[in-house]
Amino acid sequence: MATDKELSDFLENVERRAFKQAVYAVRKDESALDIVQDAMIKLAEKYGDKPAAELPALFQRILQTTILDYFRREKVRNTWVSLFSGMGPSGDEHEDFDMLESYAAEAGSEAAESGADKFERQQTLDIIDAEVQKLPARQREAFLMRYWQDMDVAETAEAMGCSEGSVKTHCSRATHALAEALAAKGIKL
Repeated sequence: MATDKELSDFLENVERRAFKQAVYAVRKDESALDIVQDAMIKLAEKYGDKPAAELPALFQRILQTTILDYFRREKVRNTWVSLFSGMGPSGDEHEDFDMLESYAAEAGSEAAESGADKFERQQTLDIIDAEVQKLPARQREAFLMRYWQDMDVAETAEAMGCSEGSVKTHCSRATHALAEALAAKGIKL
């Protein structure tokens, strides 16, 4: 069972990395802060009695679920906004009212992105995912922990049960293999 100090220290150490991960996912600082705070509260309330060694994996799962919940809420919220936007002003005094002119998507948001850009981004992500899946198991595991879960070398080595040097080797080989595979497909990141 993790002590209050161990839980507090863990949350303090993971806060910045979790924030970076959330910002990368949602692209809004304020929303990312809320997501990280919610994930930390859920961990403390529901899993504070777990051993300290289990906290990193539990927190990653809670954070990912909280990010997914954010996207679900946004989708519902955007649906309702779209439905009610058709109830705009009517009558002679608002004859020249144009809903499209009154709605401007926030720059950099998914709503401002064109369909072609979304499609291209999704294709690129699918190709990257396929190439990551082709990596040998240990390279894939090290790569995902280091670069997608933003764990440091020591944490990754502990989770994988190997030395820090092995983690660095696996990550290096994985990034080189991915770079070659993506370059062969004409993708530059």
